[in-house]
Amino acid sequence: MAADSSPRNTKRVTITDVARHAGVSTAAVSKVMRHAYGVSPAMQERVRTAMAELGYRPHAAARGMRGRTYTIGVLLDNVRNPFFADVLDGIREQLENSEYTVLIGAAGFGAEDQARTVRAMVDRQMDGLILIAPGTPRSEVLATAAVTPTVVIGHHDGSDAHDSVVDADDLGAGLVVDHLVALGHRDIALVSAAGNKAGRWQRPPETVLADGYLKAMERHGLTGRARVHHAAYSDDGGHTAGIALLSGDDRPTAILTGADVAALGIYRAADELGLSIPDDVSLVGYNNTAIAALAPVRLTSVDQAGHTMGATAARMLIERVEGRRDRAMRTTMTPRLVVRRSTAAPRVR
Repeated sequence: MAADSSPRNTKRVTITDVARHAGVSTAAVSKVMRHAYGVSPAMQERVRTAMAELGYRPHAAARGMRGRTYTIGVLLDNVRNPFFADVLDGIREQLENSEYTVLIGAAGFGAEDQARTVRAMVDRQMDGLILIAPGTPRSEVLATAAVTPTVVIGHHDGSDAHDSVVDADDLGAGLVVDHLVALGHRDIALVSAAGNKAGRWQRPPETVLADGYLKAMERHGLTGRARVHHAAYSDDGGHTAGIALLSGDDRPTAILTGADVAALGIYRAADELGLSIPDDVSLVGYNNTAIAALAPVRLTSVDQAGHTMGATAARMLIERVEGRRDRAMRTTMTPRLVVRRSTAAPRVR
């Protein structure tokens, strides 16, 4: 078959083309695109059909000059933490029937790398930002929120500048300690992220989690047995922590980790050391991600409703972007403990 040598139309479709195709004015097309009040359902259908038939895509830069780009930036430190996938699913589901597009910045753990990513999002005129437990200095986040609607997920520091979605991490830690003590455990360790003091966040989630753990241990008369081991919330971080905690003669009989992904690393460390979970050590994760429910894992974990956190953050952000609310809000999720087979009564040594 001979190749089609006819010239192809590579010219970008404009709002004028859409108006002509739909048989309406350019003003009518603009109103439909802006979800303006008073546009009839029939007009919306007519214009959107024309846009679909012509393959029209709004020009982001041009929309930005008119005041909105319909893009939402989401900052996270890495894409390997399955909890972030739950949060992103909630954001996506909340926005799926809107004009907004979500763009993800996986910036790494470094504070400066995260700050640079946030600045790039602002420079590209994104309408709003969702920052998941940012390591970016708090002062920079506050400055950003002053000019771009922002929701911070995870950090408990209150602010009039940005909205917040948090989990009651202290209560979550208490649920775990209560559960393990009821099983007979006394030597319970916590593996938690070290946090970033340079960021000047006073109440990041790892700090609130540790506070809740220490208070729960105190409540049960176990203050002298409390151990907090700092490690990154990653498989490698959990593995390193697991080797350190489980290699000695004074190994704990139970470990709480601040993230399921770190718990997987502890699973790996226990296996390398010839230890069995839960026979030799009980293990509890945090986030209750899909991995926790897998048959080979069956990890007891604290559910902090990641999907709901993401959906709530997206809803709150759009309220601010579209001017339906001008005061900062804070929403707190109530954690619940999901018990699986990674926890059991301690073996008598």
